[in-house]
Amino acid sequence: MREHAGVSREELKHSAAVTVAVLLAVGLIAAWNVLIPGVDAWENIVAAVIGSLRLTGPVAAAFAAWVALRKRRALRGRSLTTWRALKAPLAIVVVVLGSFGATVLVLAVKTVLTDQAGRLSLSGLGMGMAGLALYSVIGWVAGWVVPKPYTPPIAGLACYGVFSWLADDRGWADKLAPGTGEPYDLFQGLSGAPFFDQTIWLLGLTAALLLGWAALVTRQAMVLACALLAVLAAGMGVSRVLTQAKPAAAVDIAYSCQEWPITVCVHPGMRAGLTELGAAFTQIASRLAGTPAAFTRVEQRPLDDALKPANGLAPVHVPDLSAGFAEEAAYEYVESLAPRCPTTVAEGYRQIVTAWLRGEPLPGTPLPEHQYATQWFSSLSEPQRREWLRMFYTDFQGCRLSSTHFGGGPAQAGMTPSVRPTPESSHVYPVYPTPGGSARSAPQTPGAGGVSSVANTGDVS
Repeated sequence: MREHAGVSREELKHSAAVTVAVLLAVGLIAAWNVLIPGVDAWENIVAAVIGSLRLTGPVAAAFAAWVALRKRRALRGRSLTTWRALKAPLAIVVVVLGSFGATVLVLAVKTVLTDQAGRLSLSGLGMGMAGLALYSVIGWVAGWVVPKPYTPPIAGLACYGVFSWLADDRGWADKLAPGTGEPYDLFQGLSGAPFFDQTIWLLGLTAALLLGWAALVTRQAMVLACALLAVLAAGMGVSRVLTQAKPAAAVDIAYSCQEWPITVCVHPGMRAGLTELGAAFTQIASRLAGTPAAFTRVEQRPLDDALKPANGLAPVHVPDLSAGFAEEAAYEYVESLAPRCPTTVAEGYRQIVTAWLRGEPLPGTPLPEHQYATQWFSSLSEPQRREWLRMFYTDFQGCRLSSTHFGGGPAQAGMTPSVRPTPESSHVYPVYPTPGGSARSAPQTPGAGGVSSVANTGDVS
């Protein structure tokens, strides 16, 4: 068996093959966890493979450290030329980048065969490869400087801890780690400029570490000069990264829409969720008809945009298409219609209305006024509830609902419809359902029975 500097060539080949297989498996698992469920977009693939570096990078660092300590022991006492010193770490980088390319290829198979939204960001893939090369060089230098059996696992764990901390900093530090920022919003897009600046920084740092190590072991001034140039490149990259403005949310998205029964528009990569989203919001739209929040169009918005219903439009947030995404979007939208109330009693009345809007069972609470309000509201027919909401929507939105909006409270429970107080005397909602399901409307006089008069009576409980 042919030996290569004390290490068999077959052993090196076997180790490289095992490393590629391990990195591919770890990369696919990590990328799958980063993928936005249900989204068919090239940006989703790129963001996933970049996100997989959090796990594949430490594995690559540990492998490089293991090879480095074996190499140093084999070359002990021998002089090294620049090429001989750089050949092994560069080979490791090639092996690691090969696993990265295989991960991208596997994830892109389905993407290539289907009609995907967006475009493949080559600059993003370049940044990912530069980050993986940095992990490998860090591991190589650590294994060479500290040739101990415990160095590889420590190098991998240290890389995981440091780069995870940088990525989770949410300040200027997270721009130094290879990543896109999480959670990733499809509306933000993958801008090539930030990726290019990150690539300059990562490649500059990688070259500075590798050439600095090579200058140390070869004692050659030219290699040291090249290392200093790499430091300057890394510094330029850092300055560009830290001064790069945060990309604005995209405003020119070509929505994919479903026109019936209401118009629902989402990011083209999420068009698979149109039917389910439309079904969830059609009922809400019918119940809000005639109110200031009435809408005929549902439109997905960036995750950092506030939900402000206006002009017949219902903005929604859809982070992904995982199970129950439509119900979550409907829940968030309905909650945005009226703020939570500061008192327990008022909040209970608000929850009765929001539960009905979402099509959920009306909530039950230990307070007697809420129990009576739930029973009274349940006795109304669907048209009566919609008419009730049209009359008192501003009270619902302003957190001014009280027992007078729900039949007058428990004190009125024993009265028959014929003897219940009229709106002129009690300001109680003027529609009383009869046992037969019909409704009787009491006459209203100016200043009585309207929204404002009901809203200002206060809670009798």
